[in-house]
Amino acid sequence: MDCILPCIYFNSEVISKFDDAIRFEWILTNGLGGYSSSTIIGVNTRKFHGLLFIPLNPPTNRHLLLSKIDEEIRIGGVVYPLGSNQFRDAIYPEGYRNLKGFALNPFPSFYYQVHQVYLKKEVFMPRYENAVILRYDILNSLDEDVTLQLYPLLDMRHFYETTRKGDFQVSTETIPNGVIMEFSPKRAFLALSLTNGVYLIGEDTWIERIYFKNDDMRGESCLNDCLQKGMFRVNLKPRSRALIYLLGAGGVKREEVVSILSRFSERDQLESSYLKERSHREDLLKDFYSKTGVKRCDWLSWLILSADSFIVLRRRLERKSIIAGYHWFEDWGRDALISLPGLTLATRRFSDAEEILLTLAEYSEDGLLPSRFPDKTGDSPEYYSVDTSLWFFNAVLQYIKYTGNYHFVYRHLWDLMQDVIERHVDGRTPIDIKMDRDGLISHGSRLTWMDATVNGFPVTPREGKAVEVQALWYNSLRVMEALSYKFGFHSQSEDYRVLALRAKRSFNKKFWYQEGGYLYDVVYEGTGDASLRPNQIIAVYLDFPIVDGSKSRSVVETVLKRLLTPYGLRSLSPDDQRYMGVYSGGFSSRDKAYHNGTVWAWLLGPFITAFLKVNGHEAYWRRFAFERFLKSLFQVEVFRAGLGTLSEIFDGDLPHHPRGCISQAWSIAEPLRAYIEDILFIRPPHEVEFYNMGLRSHK
Repeated sequence: MDCILPCIYFNSEVISKFDDAIRFEWILTNGLGGYSSSTIIGVNTRKFHGLLFIPLNPPTNRHLLLSKIDEEIRIGGVVYPLGSNQFRDAIYPEGYRNLKGFALNPFPSFYYQVHQVYLKKEVFMPRYENAVILRYDILNSLDEDVTLQLYPLLDMRHFYETTRKGDFQVSTETIPNGVIMEFSPKRAFLALSLTNGVYLIGEDTWIERIYFKNDDMRGESCLNDCLQKGMFRVNLKPRSRALIYLLGAGGVKREEVVSILSRFSERDQLESSYLKERSHREDLLKDFYSKTGVKRCDWLSWLILSADSFIVLRRRLERKSIIAGYHWFEDWGRDALISLPGLTLATRRFSDAEEILLTLAEYSEDGLLPSRFPDKTGDSPEYYSVDTSLWFFNAVLQYIKYTGNYHFVYRHLWDLMQDVIERHVDGRTPIDIKMDRDGLISHGSRLTWMDATVNGFPVTPREGKAVEVQALWYNSLRVMEALSYKFGFHSQSEDYRVLALRAKRSFNKKFWYQEGGYLYDVVYEGTGDASLRPNQIIAVYLDFPIVDGSKSRSVVETVLKRLLTPYGLRSLSPDDQRYMGVYSGGFSSRDKAYHNGTVWAWLLGPFITAFLKVNGHEAYWRRFAFERFLKSLFQVEVFRAGLGTLSEIFDGDLPHHPRGCISQAWSIAEPLRAYIEDILFIRPPHEVEFYNMGLRSHK
């Protein structure tokens, strides 16, 4: 099958408009949590932009070592810059004016022209290596010598921090075609090697007060100093062409970078790595399109490639995990479990799904699965979530529906699943999560996914019984009922069935808001919170919906009319006096808006599933759902902001500007899953088998 990699291209008309051009960002990842990212003109606008971020504790604790490479071309004594940096009151140098085009195909590619000298620069990262490689293809059409000079801008900081002059020192050790640099006082190593030319050691030159515009807009530290220490020089003969590779390799120990250098020291090795990374992306697309039979299109190809970027290796276990979002999220349990079906099952990456389930199970504790792996050295996760453990049951169910591999579940996950339910029933979790006498789950105020705080106080306190928690609890009980029956524990299956029926009766009695025709968001001490939020859609979307069938349509219609936007569901109705339609300003302002009107793309997945469920998945409604609910997200948003991927959130108000992370796992995963399963109606192959087993367990 012929598989063409997708391409996003910008010409000089876009690139020449500086303020427009810096809105478009690209990101590459290395499968370890490390990444490379900037804008289409190479101007860094965030502290999270840089050529080489490496995880000191993969996939977390990410540090920047190499901010960028600024190039310049010398012709007859005249210098023509190619790089640019933004300061508060100036752009210097203005090398972006020599940039004639940018493409993502699939790597970031910059096309420069100075007179009759043409330079194409591509950036890529070798998979599972803390390295970045720049590939320069240069054509000198002039009748005179030309010099290319490359200036590395060094930094050494955690990606949440900024640097001031003197914060770090660098010692250098020259090697053939390059240099090894040692940072202190925080110790790390960076090796730079060029296949052509020489490295010239220079005096320390600090480039001070580089301005990060996006961080300034977010009320964060926005000025940063970088160290320039020497340069690479390449001489180009008249009417000649050169293909040059620059390798940047990072590590905590010197032997780490030396090892990378040994594997990528020759031009053939670097070219092989380049072709290997292209082939990896081609293979991902070939596998997806051949296994699903879906017709190839660029926007869908970008979604598949983006899905791959979140699947990372957790080094201590040597097993896969899921990064919640780039640039700044770690692997979060809730996000991973919600994302797992879309990233790994709908895309037919079943072994990855197994590894991710095992990773999360490995870190389970006292009936809870980890809500977050902290961004620090060590592997002690945090447990402050009521729903993460319940999303685990849904992820296991989806895995079974796709693979039919009950043996894997019984051997590796079954004991944990029983323990989680038992501890919830008995109230033996460390953060007072327990089943109440009515069969529903009670919990604290900041344990759901709407957990933002300002000055230590939750912005959306949801103490009591949150609607999606009860839906997940009921779904989990029904999964356990069916699996117990499958594994031969018929008495135990009946116990789960009784618990599920009690929860469902209580839920439908207590959560229906008759006046509004929708579900309360939270019930606390017998009183319902009628705030119109999207969480109720989970009660319809899950395989075992807790809401009575007659009420499901009303829930879907209410959410459609009052919360739906072209890019996701608002987190609060615009009719509510607490609604905030723009996510902007400093931390406090943004956190207040985070779950009070901000649009979340991931919720489109549950919404579309629920919408088509109540409309019987008829062909007309499937076409309608794509045109009205997904087309803008897939065919517009993929080509703006974070290129080839989808942002975390959007403003609740028009024009729904993208905000938050430029690339978010569940923003890709859930809309993609709904597109494949519900709109294209490519159902999981073992779905009917599981449902039939569930029916048998009722007899």
